[in-house]
Amino acid sequence: MKGIRYYAYGSSDVLTLQDLEMPAVGDDDVLVRVRAASVNPLDWHMMRGSPYITRAQGGLTRPKTNTLGFDLAGQVEAVGSNVTTFHVGDEVFALRQGAFAEYVTMPHDSGVQKKPTGLTLEQAASVPVAALTAYQALRHHGRLQPGHRLLVNGAAGGVGTFAVQIGKALGAEVTGVCSSRNVGLVRDLGADHIIDYNKEKFIHSGQRYDVVLDNVGNHPLLACRRVLTPRGTLLLNSGTGNGLLGPLARVLRGLTLSMFVRQRLVFFVASPKQDDLAALCDLFESGKVTPVIDRTYPLSEVPEAISYLERGHARGKVVITV
Repeated sequence: MKGIRYYAYGSSDVLTLQDLEMPAVGDDDVLVRVRAASVNPLDWHMMRGSPYITRAQGGLTRPKTNTLGFDLAGQVEAVGSNVTTFHVGDEVFALRQGAFAEYVTMPHDSGVQKKPTGLTLEQAASVPVAALTAYQALRHHGRLQPGHRLLVNGAAGGVGTFAVQIGKALGAEVTGVCSSRNVGLVRDLGADHIIDYNKEKFIHSGQRYDVVLDNVGNHPLLACRRVLTPRGTLLLNSGTGNGLLGPLARVLRGLTLSMFVRQRLVFFVASPKQDDLAALCDLFESGKVTPVIDRTYPLSEVPEAISYLERGHARGKVVITV
């Protein structure tokens, strides 16, 4: 089989498409023939070994793990002797490292679900990381309730396009922050209000929100707090920072500040919980949430796809076809 590998940190030039051995299938595993995958910021952070603090776990001078890609969709090719929940031919989507390859194995009870009816394999491949991040942020960490006012900063990105739709599905009044060229997209996703950051900063809008999902991190924490209600929640999903700590510096400031104020400042990392994946399937099958795909690239052009995402102008998800 073929797959993307990298053995040094750097730009997308370090990525190569290689001939690889087929993965072994354990008794509790499913083997998936990957038909589509998608790109996430996590891929280029791992590729560059950035911020440097991540190298303490991932490898100081070179990556310990040589695979990239976390979102995939495809068909089950084989199952282990203990697997009864999946059968050969099932169409599935999954969160599994190493998705930029023709075949992937994974435990049958860890981050894999049958593909929602009505979604293409390319759409399904765009779901796991970004949609789980948006859903868990709003449903669990933000405790979003019907009637709450939600602001999504970065509403046209991978997580943002899902968050706008999920927020509406949960009954919130949604405000999306995006650039001028994405106003129409965010409106079509169902946002009740739109703030064009080319014309206005949301921190100066004078509005107050119960939950703010910050996918960009381009404003100081104290300024973001001023747009929260007295007991509102700021969800930190990104941010800039120095080369050593990156967004972690902002996260640490937020966690420290949250100990002294009534507002909640929350940092989180999405996890592949089966119940949440099942809840997302329901939202897709009901038509309440639809993935947004910006561009598709073949497996051989993963370096170009990651470079495009890294430039920061993708609308929705960037998908790899295999």
